[in-house]
Amino acid sequence: MLTSLRRKKMDPYKYRPDIVHEALRRIMDTRLCKAGRLHAVYIRTDEGVLIKVEPRATIPESLEKFCSQLLQKFSIKSTGGRGSLLRVVKNPVAQHLPANSLKIGLSLSSQKAVDLRDYVHDVSDNANLVFVVGAMAHGRIESENVDDIISVSDYPLSAVVCLERISMALERKWNIL
Repeated sequence: MLTSLRRKKMDPYKYRPDIVHEALRRIMDTRLCKAGRLHAVYIRTDEGVLIKVEPRATIPESLEKFCSQLLQKFSIKSTGGRGSLLRVVKNPVAQHLPANSLKIGLSLSSQKAVDLRDYVHDVSDNANLVFVVGAMAHGRIESENVDDIISVSDYPLSAVVCLERISMALERKWNIL
């Protein structure tokens, strides 16, 4: 992975496909996804490239395979012939989101500390929940892309932990066993 990044003159500390790879593998393996309640995952790169990940995707186990295909083509084909796992789509992301979307950003610096289970429980069932989670080593999500910014912990959490918390809260709200 580091070799691929350096060959492309990319700073390995700025580009962390390992974080994205782990987060995608975890979210695609949740009961939420398997029950068909996850409609898509969108990744926006620092350069503004928007990538759509289909919920039926099987993310490659190998980080090297994930990185080489992702960094070279911004596309990864499914094993088993189920189409593209990842594909570049046109910005802005809002045009791809369902109507009545409530976009919620997670940030440690938010003054609005919530228990995520209570927060999602209180949201109307008519709202389509969209969560914005930073899958980066350093940085912040852009607040203009969200309707609400919440904090779910007093401590910094990895993207994977944030996604697991979101998944568990929604599984509880929708009684997904």
